[in-house]
Amino acid sequence: MGERLAGKLKQGSVIVLRGGLGAGKTCLVKGIARGLGITESVTSPTYTIISEYSARLSGETVPLYHIDAYRLNGDADFENTGAGELMGGGGIAIIEWSERIPRSIPENAIKIDIEITGPQSRLFRVDDEPACH
Repeated sequence: MGERLAGKLKQGSVIVLRGGLGAGKTCLVKGIARGLGITESVTSPTYTIISEYSARLSGETVPLYHIDAYRLNGDADFENTGAGELMGGGGIAIIEWSERIPRSIPENAIKIDIEITGPQSRLFRVDDEPACH
């Protein structure tokens, strides 16, 4: 799913992921990264808050910002990290635990809810896709 989604992204795309612990948010990010030509290991930036990777998009190298809001105490913390400045520009931003920073999420973000439905199964709900082609 992540690899297919990567093919629809453009510069400035923002993806927000919601789901409990172990739902598969980072796994989805790994698939998106793979679809964007990233070969290095993608891990959850829980402690670093933001990880940056070099992605390939339409033949260009663009930054992929993997942001984890789990340890943030709301929108003010998010802005203090500088993460708000990374969204909507020349790169792609993916935010895990986006429900912790609701006012910082752009209206045109692709919103994906992941629900655990069994030990090896997940239900993905995509709320809207205005940032896709």
